Amino acid sequence: MNAAVESQHPPRVIHMVESLDAGAVENWLLRMLRAGQTLGVPLDWTFYSVLSRPGRHDDAARKLGATVINSPVALDDKLAFVRSLRHTLRAGKYDVMHCHHDVVSAVYLGAAAGLGIPCKIVHVHNADLHVPTRSARKSALLREPLRQLCLRLAHRIVGISRHTLATFLNGRPRVPARDTVLYYGVDTQPFHAPQPDPGAIRRSLGLPTDAKLLLFVGRMVSYKNPVFLVDVLASIANADPNVYALFVGTGPLEEELGNRARSLGVADRIRVLGWRDDTATLMRASDLFVFPRVEDSSENGGIEGLGLVVVEAQAAGLPSLLSRGIPEDAIVLPELCETLSLGAGAKAWGVAVRRILSRPRPNDVLALEAIENSAFSLEAGFRGLTALHRL
Repeated sequence: MNAAVESQHPPRVIHMVESLDAGAVENWLLRMLRAGQTLGVPLDWTFYSVLSRPGRHDDAARKLGATVINSPVALDDKLAFVRSLRHTLRAGKYDVMHCHHDVVSAVYLGAAAGLGIPCKIVHVHNADLHVPTRSARKSALLREPLRQLCLRLAHRIVGISRHTLATFLNGRPRVPARDTVLYYGVDTQPFHAPQPDPGAIRRSLGLPTDAKLLLFVGRMVSYKNPVFLVDVLASIANADPNVYALFVGTGPLEEELGNRARSLGVADRIRVLGWRDDTATLMRASDLFVFPRVEDSSENGGIEGLGLVVVEAQAAGLPSLLSRGIPEDAIVLPELCETLSLGAGAKAWGVAVRRILSRPRPNDVLALEAIENSAFSLEAGFRGLTALHRL
């Protein structure tokens, strides 16, 4: 298809998502939608939300020209859900069905069977291949059949990292024309804002203006391992009384994190900030990004699917201390990133923290330029995504 025809008649794409809320996948898709406007590339996108309730970003997507459909039937009612989705797919006459729900995408592909959709994509965003059910046994039983259905029914399998794609293929040889890696495009615009006042940010958090800040960004869940950072902080508390830890995110471990900090005597050295819209500002004002994700292969796929927040930290020029639960793809600037096994223990991590904090802060302008010239640039991500949809 030539460029002129493609610009006049963009492919009709339906994105199958959980909900347009705060999820990383959905926020990435919204960034891509905005990028289309910025780059002058017309898009004909529909978001089909599996959750029936409206998402917090539904209206934003509509203002950007997308259609948003919230499923009238809960996914738990499988037959009714499939019938309803099938009706929408038939009426929409879509060119591309892009499924973003890992192995659960098999349900959506089944609903599309026989409808003649020219291109069906399964986009794998997580290495754990989670099946949403309360029963661990049922999840284990369903995971492999659903994965096999995805491999048989999809025209393309896309992973957000080499590790994520390899995990999904599970030993099946990679077919270049079918199986591919697409990195998220990072919106670097916030990193071009005027340099924040580090002292003002620290004062706003009730901290000394010369405080050294360790930054954690992510959900407060076991596999993200935020409590480990409290242990690390406690291990250097006496030697470095001016080091504090910021936690950006929410989740079920918030109470445990607070209890651990109190039991170790460092409750006054942590700030739990919840989700923030100024994460880029906090990264630019912090001294070290800490990513202690679990490494155990038996839990949540062993390592992170990608770790976009690690790439964002590099865009900010922020030195990073990472567990080995991060795929190599996310380390764009090795000079900014140091990896250390969790098995080394909190004290060894504390030693690494003190060593990194003693170094001069790297040049953030050069770091930002490097990310913008990498495969993680916003334009590279947008071009890669829309290339998947070409018929």
